[in-house]
Amino acid sequence: MSDSFTQKGRHGLPASRRSVLAAGGLALTAITLGLSACAQEDALAEQARAGDNKNYVAGDGSVTEFAAGDRKSALQINGTLFNGTTVAPADLQGKVTVLNFWFAACAPCRVEAPILEELHQEFKPQGVQFYGVNLRDEKATADAFDKSFNLTYPSFDDKDGGVLLAVSGLVPPGAVPTTLVLDKQGRVASRVLGEIQKGTLKALIAAAVAE
Repeated sequence: MSDSFTQKGRHGLPASRRSVLAAGGLALTAITLGLSACAQEDALAEQARAGDNKNYVAGDGSVTEFAAGDRKSALQINGTLFNGTTVAPADLQGKVTVLNFWFAACAPCRVEAPILEELHQEFKPQGVQFYGVNLRDEKATADAFDKSFNLTYPSFDDKDGGVLLAVSGLVPPGAVPTTLVLDKQGRVASRVLGEIQKGTLKALIAAAVAE
């Protein structure tokens, strides 16, 4: 396992970050560096092996923040949105980007969809862009989902797994929902593995915008 990231609890954050997270009502559990990430992945694998007819692996909502100096290179995402627009790595430069991995039959994805739209509207004036990454659905199903939840941000048609491959090691296959916040250089600044909490994601986005 790499030691290039830390999972931080409420008391492990700098004062400025603690105040931002506290404002969102967040209390993160302090997690040991490196080995805890392995344990987390093992837990996901255990769920997948057990099988419970959900057809997806439910994350536990854990939050991982990547220190700016330890972030890997910018994501090399090339994909096509359901509306036909192509997205290239250059499109992730100069602005904060939120990527949410989902598909319509995923129950937590349905719960968090309105929250994502609310945050999209809140941060859009600050130049933050949101993309869904749909891993399974046909266009008609994805469009129906967007209409049901009044989603105005676009989603990748990623049935071929191209976007998922570009984030290999950050988004476990089948672990939906997963949400990534990218910094203005297109690097992963933070990750929520599982259903998001609004205050948590808002704080993570605000922190990336402030960098």
